[in-house]
Amino acid sequence: MRADKHRNKKRRRWKSVLLVLLLLIGAGAAYSYFQYKQGVNQSLKKIDNETKEQKVVYKFDGQKDQYGDTNVLMLGSDSRGEEKARSDTIMIAHYNEDKGTFKLTSIMRDSYVAIPGHGKHKINSAFAIGGPELIRQTIKQNFDIDLQYYAIVDFQGFVQLIDEAFPHGVEIDVEKKMSAYVDPPLQPGVQKLNGQQMLSYVRFRHDAIGDFGRVERQQKAVQAIGDQLSAIQTLPKLPKLIGVVAPYVNTNMKTSDILFMGKDFFADKRGSVETLRIPVDNSFEETRVKGEGAILDINLAKNKEALHQFITK
Repeated sequence: MRADKHRNKKRRRWKSVLLVLLLLIGAGAAYSYFQYKQGVNQSLKKIDNETKEQKVVYKFDGQKDQYGDTNVLMLGSDSRGEEKARSDTIMIAHYNEDKGTFKLTSIMRDSYVAIPGHGKHKINSAFAIGGPELIRQTIKQNFDIDLQYYAIVDFQGFVQLIDEAFPHGVEIDVEKKMSAYVDPPLQPGVQKLNGQQMLSYVRFRHDAIGDFGRVERQQKAVQAIGDQLSAIQTLPKLPKLIGVVAPYVNTNMKTSDILFMGKDFFADKRGSVETLRIPVDNSFEETRVKGEGAILDINLAKNKEALHQFITK
């Protein structure tokens, strides 16, 4: 009889603990949703009604790669996902769920490759011809890597993210004066840049090394942002940050997918984000092709091998 009472008491205790846990989980979910919607509404106030309706729903037949990693095709755009928009930036974010690690590959837009069904062109042309799906097919055909998701990020979304996450700016070493075709211009030196200044930094390319320097700065910026976000305990702010960026991003990722990957990206144990540039050094020739202008004639075998080694090491 005493044993039965003891068991009943233990059951009631566990029920109470379970109820408290469920209430905490429910409260956490409600708070996250509230923060997310607050971020979305904050950005929507800055976007005109016409622009809000311009997002295109793209077909994207993606999957995990042969190594089990999740690869996200990230495209930087001057517009919010309209058809025929210009894609200035082509990156692949590689996420290894088991290790909780991230790597980043930048593909230079002037890389001269075969685009399925359209002959050889700069890889940047694939977006204008067939959207993110054709870029996915092009990367698969040339480099044998599958991409599961895409995200087309309007540059103003980048500005809003920086200003929301870093009210006092992102600390970065501006290596030279940058004034040609960027606004605002930047002076050299270690400094904290706001969103618009960071946009100038990652877009500047009017110097002797042109697009090579811009790709290097973009990767440097991603590393600095990731490191400094981790340092300021961003996880509680993550739902709102995603909400702030959401209106500026056209993606096939669910919010839950972004939150799942985001918790690892902002974790203290993540480590640094390793980067790769395609084409790698000593694997291309700068030349010109009629109808295309200046191109990078790349050694596909060498770059494919470098990409696979980078992902698996």
